Amino acid sequence: MRVISFIALILTAALPGISQTQASPATALPSDPRELFAAAAPFYDFTSPELKPWHLKATYQLYDENGKNSEEGSFEYWWASPQLYRSTWTRGTATHTDWHTDKRTAHIATGEPLNFFEYKLQSALISPLPATAELDPAKSVLDREFVGSKKAKFPCIMVIPQTPYYKQFVTVPLGIYPTYCFDPQNPILRVTHSFGTMTTEDSNIVKVQGRYLARTIGMYDGSRRILVATVDAIDGISPADPALTPPAAPVIAKSSVAPTSNMAGNIPKKITISSDVARSHMITFTRPKYPMDAQAAHITGTVLLKANIGTDGGIHDLRVISAPSTSLAISALWAVSQWQYTPTILAGEPVEIDTIVDVNYSLSH
Repeated sequence: MRVISFIALILTAALPGISQTQASPATALPSDPRELFAAAAPFYDFTSPELKPWHLKATYQLYDENGKNSEEGSFEYWWASPQLYRSTWTRGTATHTDWHTDKRTAHIATGEPLNFFEYKLQSALISPLPATAELDPAKSVLDREFVGSKKAKFPCIMVIPQTPYYKQFVTVPLGIYPTYCFDPQNPILRVTHSFGTMTTEDSNIVKVQGRYLARTIGMYDGSRRILVATVDAIDGISPADPALTPPAAPVIAKSSVAPTSNMAGNIPKKITISSDVARSHMITFTRPKYPMDAQAAHITGTVLLKANIGTDGGIHDLRVISAPSTSLAISALWAVSQWQYTPTILAGEPVEIDTIVDVNYSLSH
């Protein structure tokens, strides 16, 4: 299978660098998938109050549909506490900044919107593992496979939503749901796979305040490069660094949602809205392409996706809930990842949105 073959190729290529980037002595990895995630979690917890304030700067190269150099950009992240941090992307004349404080969030954007893979760079660097809630046995099934060569087998764990719909796949291919591949001997993440073809490779891994951080991130669609990022600087900062203070009046395109009575005085940072409400705020739409294999097999139906829309209106995360086939799921994921919405403002503050997106495929259209 193409997915497994490509993951194996990347992992095999990364193998010579493990001994150079390995930040701790080899240990026996837990055989249980949830125990393996639990063993890795402390090494990827960049939200712990124990951390000292820090700053990261990375540069990245985007590639076009032919895999040729496109645009260059930079990403910076400032962190002072779990309640105080900032993210900034800069590419050409475009800038995108999110501030998070204990009192409010703020967002400023100029120029064209970021693409989905630029958003994913932050999570790939700072929070590459699944959230604890996603690993709840009542919510997910964990499928473990070993991928690699005779020289080394990498444990790869796919997190499959525990819904009545996932069984619609006769066989769930490795990578259609979020899949995490670890070093054979240490709880170090090496490759993350999703969308069926989307792969993120971590290399040049170092330890920062006892946490693992990949200084090089590569994102691929199959074998085609999409984005390659390099961490240029990691340093300490003061908790009073002025970069952490948002402007008094950030520039935000507003899309208001009326607060409910139980929100009074306690405005959340994330809310859930219906697909109809989310659709009414859409400003950029990319039409999904009907895969030829699905058309030939007369496969129709609806792909359901769980989407997170950031405070800037961009799609920050996507997960498959159900789909009639693998190819339709991949088609929907690729299209929806490019959609853009008007940022949502609740009681004067921008908030993240969780919603369900449905993409319909019919041979009659």
